[in-house]
Amino acid sequence: MNRGQVPLPAPDRQLPLPFGHDPASLSRRLAHLSGKNIDLAITDNTSSMLSAAGRNGTIRVRMHRMFLNAGDEVLEAVAGFLAGRKEFRTVIRDYIKKNTGSEQKAGIHRSLVTRGSAYCLSGIFARMNREYFEDRITAGITWGRNRSRRRTRRITLGSYCSSSNIIRINPLLDRRSVPLYFVEFIVYHEMLHADLRITERNGRRRLHTKEFRIRERQFASFGKAIAWEKKQI
Repeated sequence: MNRGQVPLPAPDRQLPLPFGHDPASLSRRLAHLSGKNIDLAITDNTSSMLSAAGRNGTIRVRMHRMFLNAGDEVLEAVAGFLAGRKEFRTVIRDYIKKNTGSEQKAGIHRSLVTRGSAYCLSGIFARMNREYFEDRITAGITWGRNRSRRRTRRITLGSYCSSSNIIRINPLLDRRSVPLYFVEFIVYHEMLHADLRITERNGRRRLHTKEFRIRERQFASFGKAIAWEKKQI
């Protein structure tokens, strides 16, 4: 969710990440291998496993969390990719293909956690489904995992994985200081992704189409939600 990225307080507790790297060490490793300044964001986005864009001498990299467990051969290929060398793409594609199956199975079989300390996602989902989607959305919904105590520049508040048909909501929203209508808006936004799916135009994937934006504004508290979001920024 591109628009739902706002700086929020760090989680109340820290859980260990079961991967070979954490985001900070992976960022340092990629910077060392590529010789470039790296601004790294780890995502659960399965529609775009790896993307990069250069700006002001820094490469902003977004990659799926499966790369946290990648070995040096793969990371060297990623560094080559960041340098614009196409011959490394095969190594990256093979790694993604090899790990996508286990990632999907883990997502399907992992228990969905809907009850939080402040909000219950299953109730919000059911209400949004009834009011806006005629109960046709079949996606599962869960609170995501807590992350590091370190502050990050951007935080993804919601995501939808089409392969596992699961919506994940950032647990940073599970607090009374976040208004219910904003949590509902994030859930509604991700349910729109589940309803409209990903479209392609000129070979490029499009998530937020004109139809998506029109329907997004049909959310009853759209104006309040956007105003609250801007206030947090």
